Amino acid sequence: MSRKISLSTSIGSSLNRLFLAFSCLGLSLLTACANIIPPCGAKISPPARELKNTQWELIRWNLTPNANGEVRGRQIPQGESSNPIQIAFDANGERLSGSTGCNRFTAQISEDERGFTLEKIASTKMACSPQRMELENDFLYELNDYRTIVRDGDRLLIIGRDREVLSFAQRDISKK
Repeated sequence: MSRKISLSTSIGSSLNRLFLAFSCLGLSLLTACANIIPPCGAKISPPARELKNTQWELIRWNLTPNANGEVRGRQIPQGESSNPIQIAFDANGERLSGSTGCNRFTAQISEDERGFTLEKIASTKMACSPQRMELENDFLYELNDYRTIVRDGDRLLIIGRDREVLSFAQRDISKK
């Protein structure tokens, strides 16, 4: 009888160690991910002063990766009257404005230690084609609910909570 007890105790002890090992592995993976990916509520961006008096044009829109992990690009029409989607930061670093290709929009910039946040986004309400209106609504949603903004030289990436990535190229503001 004592042999059965020691065998079951030995198996139970091994299972406990295995469970503990997997738990530690899972915890370390979650901790590693937490260091790479900002928490869901976080908005990370460069300081607004780095973007003062700059203008950007949307050149690529990557959709959320599909089930196979493949990234698909969204078609970006140039807009009514060939107006591209553009954003511009004012000289004071207090406002963002731009064009959706059909309507104009503006937003207030609020800044803290994590960078800036866009607030009070407002746009004009001119009628556009249904395709353009859908693109405009999706674009304004991404501006309102982005997760991260990254500047890499003359590129600006806006990464949404839904993992869509809007890629902008810097444009010369003096041409306007």
